Amino acid sequence: MCGSMIELIPIGAGLLALVVAVILALWVNRQPTGNDKMRAIYSAIREGSHAYMKRQYKTIIIISIVLAVVLYAAFDFGKTPYTSVAFLLGAFASLVAGWLSMEVATRANVRTSAAAEKGVAKALRIAFSGGLVMGLANVALSLIGVTTLYVLYGDPRLIIGFAFGASLSALFAQLGGGIFTKAADVGADLVGKVEKGIPEDDPRNAAVIADNVGDNVGDVAGRGADLFESLTGENIAAMIIGLALYAATNNIFFVLFPLLARSVGVVATILGIPFVRGKEGQDVMVPLRNGVIATVIFATIGFYFLTMNTLGNLDLFFAGFSGIIASLLIVLVTEYYTGMHGPVKAIAKSSETGPATNIITGLAYGLESAFAPVIIISAAIGASFYFGGLFGVATPGVGFVLGGIFGTAVATMGMLAIAGMILGLDGFGPIVDNAAGIIEMSGGKEAVRKRIDAFDAAGNTTKALTKGYALGSAGLAALLLFRAYLDEIHISVVDIARPEVMIATFIGAALPFLFSSLAIKSVGKAAHKVVEEVRRQFREIKGLMSGKAKPDYARCVDISTVAAQRGMVLPGMLVIISPVLIGFILGPVAAGGFLMSATISGFVLAMWMNTGGAAWDNGKKYVETMEKYTPKHAAAVVGDTVGDPLKDTAGPSIHVLIKLLGTLSITLALLFVQYSIIR
Repeated sequence: MCGSMIELIPIGAGLLALVVAVILALWVNRQPTGNDKMRAIYSAIREGSHAYMKRQYKTIIIISIVLAVVLYAAFDFGKTPYTSVAFLLGAFASLVAGWLSMEVATRANVRTSAAAEKGVAKALRIAFSGGLVMGLANVALSLIGVTTLYVLYGDPRLIIGFAFGASLSALFAQLGGGIFTKAADVGADLVGKVEKGIPEDDPRNAAVIADNVGDNVGDVAGRGADLFESLTGENIAAMIIGLALYAATNNIFFVLFPLLARSVGVVATILGIPFVRGKEGQDVMVPLRNGVIATVIFATIGFYFLTMNTLGNLDLFFAGFSGIIASLLIVLVTEYYTGMHGPVKAIAKSSETGPATNIITGLAYGLESAFAPVIIISAAIGASFYFGGLFGVATPGVGFVLGGIFGTAVATMGMLAIAGMILGLDGFGPIVDNAAGIIEMSGGKEAVRKRIDAFDAAGNTTKALTKGYALGSAGLAALLLFRAYLDEIHISVVDIARPEVMIATFIGAALPFLFSSLAIKSVGKAAHKVVEEVRRQFREIKGLMSGKAKPDYARCVDISTVAAQRGMVLPGMLVIISPVLIGFILGPVAAGGFLMSATISGFVLAMWMNTGGAAWDNGKKYVETMEKYTPKHAAAVVGDTVGDPLKDTAGPSIHVLIKLLGTLSITLALLFVQYSIIR
């Protein structure tokens, strides 16, 4: 089979994913939209989401164009503009992925609300289908983009700019969306639930529309761009590692394997769709969990046949299988800490004695939750390196170390094989959160509210699963990205005993903490303004509390939008400038130490933020099933507001930070070598 024919396979798989995504989107769009009140609320959420996205995208596009000019001057001046064009395409594709995700989610929310009035099964199918459009579209765009550029450029090292552009867009999309959504959410909760004792999505609360807009621009558009860059960056890094094995074996499949593995994942995800079937009275997590398990089984079978027919080695299949198992284990661990199990119930019980004990308990479980994923990822790295090393020893010209590194690349591809299904679960979360808000604000029946509340709690868990999964892939890919960087600067080890390397390593370890501080402070400042505005409206608008007057929803949307645009710039630029300064001042070796330490500290920090924050949120929801508007409930709400900026702003943004540092460092590696002060 000739190379051009092989490369048609991932392009075909990407097109298949897009076709299925379009079919699902059209089916969702044909579903009933409920009554006039539901449609009015849906329209307000949709219009607010579009307005925010247009404003944010304008900022990102300006920053991207400026950086593309810089990259052109540094790499492409007088030559074919490989790097700068790839960068712009990556940034644009990431924005498209985020927009498509948001577009379908805002259409699915009101339709899920309408279906929930009749039962569980149809509502589950609509919400999951809407989320799966996000999953399939992201996988497809990444797969088609990387494959097409590889065909055009002929060298995966020339398309790393595509990953850099995707990472940059994802950082600002995730960070800005996270600031928006949590400013509105915290403001709505503190005034509505705690001060006024009214429901979460009460139409009298001026911040509730902004809260629902935030679900779409943060949890959907931001996460869509985030996972797009994750798939893209890890694919390209694995292809770069495959080049060394291609040189030793003359087997082009070592370069193409990541693209083919992604194709297997597309098919496995599509085959897993029928297993997500809801039943009346059933725990919502059961059919969603069934979909993940089915996808894992199909991916494993496909991975086996792909590995044996392209690489011809059973050890490399075991390396990939370790990545698949790691993804499943991280999903199960995250579900334990964030589902309605021991940790969440303990946080809920601790609320009996006030906010302080709630926060202490939630903090403790959050810190604890970071340990198991570290063990899982460490075991997966060790196992995949070992199996890859066995392959390397048995293959002339490869050796144990290079084989082991490629084994971790195969494991990363194995972990990402179920990305489409996991992204579908992530999209499910904000869709049902919006649906719950629409039912509440439109005066839905109590039975329907209880039904959709169960969906909402499950949605919190699925969002946490995706964040844990995404971070797990970042941890597993850490060695992969680090090795790709070392190959670019032509060294094999980083000597941490050198003072400049030690300095860079300390700074790298501290960077995620400073970044998180800036992001969380932005949420705090914005939430303060939202709280003041909601209080002002309750105080000054006559008849608002009695329901005779309507609040000014647009004002809270505008406050959150302005705050998000301002708040995302400083932490975003910090991530871009830091590795550049380290690389040019302390040198390329020190930049390697910086990259690794930032990856490790960021992984652990983000893991506890994501999981701990989700546990706080579901602790609140568990209390709400029994005791609303009591001191215990107020304490649980306070704990939730502490966890909100952790799990939806800082935590997921750190994941993008890790990937952006990697792709930026690889892109600029040769410049570090040529122009750094310390060599």
